[in-house]
Amino acid sequence: MTELPATGLPLSLSHLSALDMAPPDLVSIAGEAGYQAVGLRLNPAAPGAISYPLDRGTAALRETLRRMKDTGVAVYDVEFIPLTPDIDVARCEPLFETAADLGAQRVNVSGDDPDSARLTARFAEICELAGRFGLAVDLEFMRWRQVGSLTQAVEVVRRAGSPNGAVLLDALHLFRSGGSAEDVAVLDPWLIRSVQLCDAPAEAPPTDRIIDEARNHRLAPGDGGLPIAELVAGLPKTVAFAVEVPMPPGTGTSPLAHLRRLREAAQTLLAARHAGTPTAQSR
Repeated sequence: MTELPATGLPLSLSHLSALDMAPPDLVSIAGEAGYQAVGLRLNPAAPGAISYPLDRGTAALRETLRRMKDTGVAVYDVEFIPLTPDIDVARCEPLFETAADLGAQRVNVSGDDPDSARLTARFAEICELAGRFGLAVDLEFMRWRQVGSLTQAVEVVRRAGSPNGAVLLDALHLFRSGGSAEDVAVLDPWLIRSVQLCDAPAEAPPTDRIIDEARNHRLAPGDGGLPIAELVAGLPKTVAFAVEVPMPPGTGTSPLAHLRRLREAAQTLLAARHAGTPTAQSR
């Protein structure tokens, strides 16, 4: 049986950490590596990008559900919906149906519309539709998208006013967009429900390499120069954590070893903010 991290909340494995694995295999290896949950990339983050649709009635969905039952690994969130100017929110309903079938709690979206008012309206619309399936929606900001900073994401979520809407905080995107742990610590707790942990060198790469860094050159939490410990220390205790660190190419490390290393690093980091409280691993 896997151990809960020091927060007492499930530690999830984001699909980007092993994106070449289809959902059933990701569930299995996540269980073997000690995670309690996974995130699944069911919709592409960009046209032509890797994704694994799990439509109702398919063998792939049935196999994923079987592996979940066998391993005890849950699905925490599903991704990824870019909120583009021409998005038809109603067409997201099959994805939400699948997410509900999987027992997911949240759906991840990005802001890809330069029209702020229209984007805010679409975010509110997608929150309303997701809510019909018992799902919440997290808006993830990335430096290269229209919503590229914490400030922009918070503004959209606040203006939308959806009770099931929040900001998804990816540690790399926070710091690379000029944000800080202090910026996060002063926010209303309800604004941040999910956090993706990783690390990177303190010095940012050139602008033309920021996407490559995010997809191929992240480090395990605590292995880089970002103030990850300070970020985690200032977060609400109710935040759910995931690890998102793709395996760097050419390392020779097995996927299982990579994912175990990420889980151990994350648990060490989360235990540090509970100094003086024994963790499950130390009892």
